[in-house]
Amino acid sequence: MNVSDHIKEIEHVADGRNTGRDAVVLESWRRCLDTYQLDPAKAREAVIVSDTRLREHRQRSGDLVHIARSALEALYRQVAEQNYVLLLSDRQGVTVEFLGDPSFNNNLRKAGLYLGSEWSEPRAGTCAVGACIATGEALTIHQTDHFDVTHTPLSCTAAPIYDTQGALAAVLDISLLSSPILKTSQNMARHLVSSTVRRIELANLMASSRHDLVLRFASAPEFLDVDPEAALSVDGAGRITGMTHGAARFLAASRGLDWRKPDELLGQRVEAFFEADLDELASHTRSSLPQERRIVVKGGTILYAHAIEPQQTRSTVPLARSKPEATVSRIGESGPAIQNLQRKVKRLAPSKLPILLQGETGTGKEHLARIIHDLSGLSGRFVTINCAAIPEQLIESELFGYLPGAFTGALPKGRKGLVEEADGGTLFLDEIGDMPLVAQNRLLRVLAEGEVLPVGGSTPQKVDFRVISASHRPLRDMVLTGDFREDLYYRLNTAVMTLPPLREREDFLWLLERTLEKHSVPGRLLSLSDAARLTLAHHRWPGNIRELDNAIAFAAALCDDGFITVDDLPEHLVFASTTPVADERELDLRTLLAACDGNVSEAARRLGIDRTTLHRRMRRLGIGKPH
Repeated sequence: MNVSDHIKEIEHVADGRNTGRDAVVLESWRRCLDTYQLDPAKAREAVIVSDTRLREHRQRSGDLVHIARSALEALYRQVAEQNYVLLLSDRQGVTVEFLGDPSFNNNLRKAGLYLGSEWSEPRAGTCAVGACIATGEALTIHQTDHFDVTHTPLSCTAAPIYDTQGALAAVLDISLLSSPILKTSQNMARHLVSSTVRRIELANLMASSRHDLVLRFASAPEFLDVDPEAALSVDGAGRITGMTHGAARFLAASRGLDWRKPDELLGQRVEAFFEADLDELASHTRSSLPQERRIVVKGGTILYAHAIEPQQTRSTVPLARSKPEATVSRIGESGPAIQNLQRKVKRLAPSKLPILLQGETGTGKEHLARIIHDLSGLSGRFVTINCAAIPEQLIESELFGYLPGAFTGALPKGRKGLVEEADGGTLFLDEIGDMPLVAQNRLLRVLAEGEVLPVGGSTPQKVDFRVISASHRPLRDMVLTGDFREDLYYRLNTAVMTLPPLREREDFLWLLERTLEKHSVPGRLLSLSDAARLTLAHHRWPGNIRELDNAIAFAAALCDDGFITVDDLPEHLVFASTTPVADERELDLRTLLAACDGNVSEAARRLGIDRTTLHRRMRRLGIGKPH
């Protein structure tokens, strides 16, 4: 469409005609014409605000940017190869965060896809960010959907980010300088942006609701613990104190209310929206299977709930709390490595010695740390800090807390740090190898002096806790390269425990059975065909126990009547198997051994593996050497 045709179409809309474009585009065009008095024939250059104004906008959005940063970077990694640019705009439409290919900076800045660009409708006409601010909805403004002719080469997809009180806080946008003609080409972009926004809102709610019960919801139990669709926070009296946008929508729908009026939702008791009281909702912790955490929303909608206890529980909140069985048998069943771990845990758990857990990602380091805490006899809490997940700019305030007014955007009452919340209990530092050196310095001082100094404070506070740290990275090597402080390393590694990767564990069969039990539900116990069991035994499990858990969860959702066959397993497991997946007889190791007259070497040759590997698999499957 050339410029004159584009202007004519906008004029037709001004005359009240429907040109067939999406309703959201037509409504935006009318706002540009009637409310903002914009001239479609007058080209409007992209606006980049001054450095002073940009600093002001970024300071006001500081907390949200910090919380959102890891999610933004993850989204950009997904779309960068398709030449997308990522913009995070504040509620005024000013871009306060930008991710894009530096080699295109000149073109991006000229197009307004740059840090400090202003994309409000009064300034830029119809655009994704501006229309998103006006409507509060996720949308795509594709090429000639734009009001201004200077923006018609662009394709922009945006979704709103709401704060915990239901107010629009920001807009996340990914844009292309050029794209395919069809608008439907951006459907996946819209899905990715909306999913990222959902995760940012959840992280924001969790960060601001540390003293309230948090309820997370999903429409399917399989995704409840891994990718919830909505969440809300509840105080000790059962009143709603915060919510994500997804929660605002389903709460409003349950009572026929308007989600755009959050005051009608906040402060209300949960019984007004659910066919359940606070006690029942609070009981839906991970101690029960996701399928058992079924709740009914007023109006009949079925959801599944996950209750997360306050990080500092108030006595008025009657939370259900399951006490795990304090026994080393939860570590594993057999094998020299596991037995050695059990012996160490039994002896060291009651002491307060610092323990360093080493092992590949997904081997169960946090699970082991919790077992050590349960056996320690400590009365305090088990507080987890994922050192790799906290943005570097936030790590000091998260660990050590801050006083009121310590920095721009700080909460009026300040915040207690996670280290202080572990007082009397266990502080678990997961992925300690990813902690920045500056934070390592502060942590070393805390461990050495037993005191914590909040950001902006001058008076240290005494703390007493047991520290357990974990990393998949070799900390000793990092000390040699200068990436990890040597003095901190020696304060953390008084006792070192190494978790073996799943491919080397002789109790694989035991772990497999525990995983099947975990994903079973009453009346539907999971079981495996011989072929499926052998396929799982042959896999290398680069993701370790976490990958096994995901595979069984996937198969449980797909199988009929709880019986898992090879066809129900994730495809990558089947294709990666070292043994061809043909039928039950070919995959039955016992049959193969019998056909080889018990000759393990011959069976290994037929499988294309070495004899030692076959012996290990036989132990994992509980198959003794044939006589």
